[in-house]
Amino acid sequence: MGKTYERVDGRLRTFIEAQPLFFTATAPLAGDGTINLSPKGLKGSFAVLDEVTVAYLDFAGSNAETIAHLRENGRITLMWCAFQGPPNIVRVHGRGEPVFRDDPRFPELFAHFPDIDPRPHGLRAIIVVTAELVRDTCGYAVPFMSYDEERDLHEKRFAREDDESLNAYFTKKEHIATSLDGLPGLPLPLPPSTV
Repeated sequence: MGKTYERVDGRLRTFIEAQPLFFTATAPLAGDGTINLSPKGLKGSFAVLDEVTVAYLDFAGSNAETIAHLRENGRITLMWCAFQGPPNIVRVHGRGEPVFRDDPRFPELFAHFPDIDPRPHGLRAIIVVTAELVRDTCGYAVPFMSYDEERDLHEKRFAREDDESLNAYFTKKEHIATSLDGLPGLPLPLPPSTV
């Protein structure tokens, strides 16, 4: 039922680019560490960069577990499910890296997201993932669910922030600069945005 692929192209690329939601999973190296699983949405915040590289925008939130885990060990899995149409699940297992706002690569990477205005979302980093294993499976047990529209709450919440107030917000939060397990998270203060 499941198949393995060397690249994210053709039918797989078309499928994942059409999904309004995907999930990320990371974990620390410690056997008793906290595994993180996060839903990701916001149309236009995901991009296929080439046949083995994908990226998504990391926005302001209440923690930075994915960033902390990637900084420690780089392991990440992304997953897309078909909630409409033919059943399908696609997973990209690979190595990820958070590219922060002061990285010279940041503006060039951000150019892959032309439909996103980063200002109202508190853009922290771009997560770049190099695929090591790409698999799809049937998804027969995934229910049909309808996609109605994007929520505007994230934009409304963070649109009132500038870099200074975002730094203050992140500094107050317990698990932004340090993960749940005490790993280094988002480097603070945030450098000024270059996009």
